[in-house]
Amino acid sequence: MLQRTVGNAAVTRRIQRQQDPGAVREEARRNAADPTAHGEWGTFRAMMAQAGFPADVTETAWQLVLGGIAEQGQLNDEAMAKFTERQEQRDYRASNSWYQELVRVVGDYLEIDTPTLALWSGGREVSDYARAKGHTPLESTPFGGVVDKLSLTPDWLLKTPMWNVLSKAFVSRARGPVHIFLRAYDPESVLIAQEVPQLRVVMALNPAVRLIWHPVYSDADGRLMEVTNDLGLTSDASYPTRDKCVQVLYDYLRLVHDPANAHSGRAHAEMSSRLAANGNPQ
Repeated sequence: MLQRTVGNAAVTRRIQRQQDPGAVREEARRNAADPTAHGEWGTFRAMMAQAGFPADVTETAWQLVLGGIAEQGQLNDEAMAKFTERQEQRDYRASNSWYQELVRVVGDYLEIDTPTLALWSGGREVSDYARAKGHTPLESTPFGGVVDKLSLTPDWLLKTPMWNVLSKAFVSRARGPVHIFLRAYDPESVLIAQEVPQLRVVMALNPAVRLIWHPVYSDADGRLMEVTNDLGLTSDASYPTRDKCVQVLYDYLRLVHDPANAHSGRAHAEMSSRLAANGNPQ
């Protein structure tokens, strides 16, 4: 039985510790206590089988995912109560023991099927763009690809820490160049605050790992293009440093962006807000 995979007693104890009365959290507790009753269990099992996962790994991973979702609400509350710094809050939320155990179970299924690993920021379509360029983002790994297709819970804050834990394990597997695609720059994003620092640790141990940065812009037709040094758009423009990539992206948004282009309106607004907050010209 799936319930015995992680341990019925352990599940019961953890579920009982959840005190939040919210309907979504209550549903999460019920799902963790009875994982096969979750509406996506059949879909998860079928996709995992198609991806080549052994049945025991599938059952264990499912229990850990649902157990993590059930526990996450309390961790989120504690993170906000104990810490004021965003990264400290993020680290505490990611301390979820269910998600940590999940990485140990599925870590070998976060491998890439292309020569290069990809990271991104600025909207889910940037991940698809990176994949189309021949790189592997987390969402295209065997396990990431399965979980990415599921809803799991209507509360994104209960599953975001799972992705943060998975992403840390993912970047730790880098063995060569890592391509980073930026359509928006946020110094407090998971990419900049967690993934890139983790890559710096990997780079110190493996000189073959280097970062290749791509500034990405959505043109008036919604196509993702990359920004050249002379502020043109092309199919491939890369830079060796984050600062140069961000400079080129910001210069394009500030000087060339057409306000009528709704596809890049959000990126432009975020850039303008950040520059204004820093006292810089827009």
